[in-house]
Amino acid sequence: MKILTGNSNKQLSVKISKYLKNKLVNSSIRKFSDGEIYIEINENIRGNSIFIIQGISSPANDNLMELLLCIDALKRSSAKNITAVIPYFGYARQDRKVVPRTSISAKLVSNLITKAGADRIVTVDLHAGQIQGFFDIPVDNLFSTPIFARHIKKKIKSKNLICVAPDVGGVERTRALGRKLDVGLAIIDKRRPSPGKSQVMNVIGNVKGKTCIITDDIIDSGGTIVNAAEALIKRGAKEVYVYVTHGVLSGEAVEKIKKSKIKNLVVTDTIDNSDKVKKSTNIEVLSIANLLAEAMKRISNSTSVSDLFK
Repeated sequence: MKILTGNSNKQLSVKISKYLKNKLVNSSIRKFSDGEIYIEINENIRGNSIFIIQGISSPANDNLMELLLCIDALKRSSAKNITAVIPYFGYARQDRKVVPRTSISAKLVSNLITKAGADRIVTVDLHAGQIQGFFDIPVDNLFSTPIFARHIKKKIKSKNLICVAPDVGGVERTRALGRKLDVGLAIIDKRRPSPGKSQVMNVIGNVKGKTCIITDDIIDSGGTIVNAAEALIKRGAKEVYVYVTHGVLSGEAVEKIKKSKIKNLVVTDTIDNSDKVKKSTNIEVLSIANLLAEAMKRISNSTSVSDLFK
């Protein structure tokens, strides 16, 4: 087992490497003056099982191309098998046709990764579970729920908790967290008049006097979560905490959250946001490194990955 890192999230790769006590593969990944990406593997990997860690976060197109070229380089270097560890699977929100003449980008990206030569995919909290079916190779979709549950039990002392789904699509994820915490469920009914904008229509469930835990897979511009928190406070919620796996945090998201009713936002390090959040007082980052490392170890040893979530 050997580990290669791309440039999208080197901090996470180093943490995984330390957990597994396995040095990162010596490689050169750089850009030419015209923006083209150059990959070179600087050590022998013939016959080895390789894990390439590379998320498809911003800049998504560069990071995707880098992942594809890394897989191709590994394939041409006679790697035994290649597992693409993609902490954040970009383009996952484009998983179906919402208007007649548009692309299903998640399917195309899946095809590209498979065609490049990947033998297996490891990712975290796919935006839509059915994306696993877009691949013709095994996909291990890991969940951040156990990490969030441990943090909530340790940090939030309120006995009057309720888990809140920010929309109907997030009910299954929120219910899973609620079961681990043994608390009830509320749902925010929202409408999305245009991409990146949402309007809260109603809150289903009683949140009055309760500490609300909103959980979601992605926070992008922050508008949806900020509006949800305001709606909960207006309906009598005592406090609002937010737990999100992938902190895209585009544009003015960090500033929006800082000024919002959100007591604390917790994200994982599937996306490297160290520069964005270092001055924020109400954004906390939990590491997903140990979970990914443990999954990689189990794949390498041909033992169960799903047992991690029992």
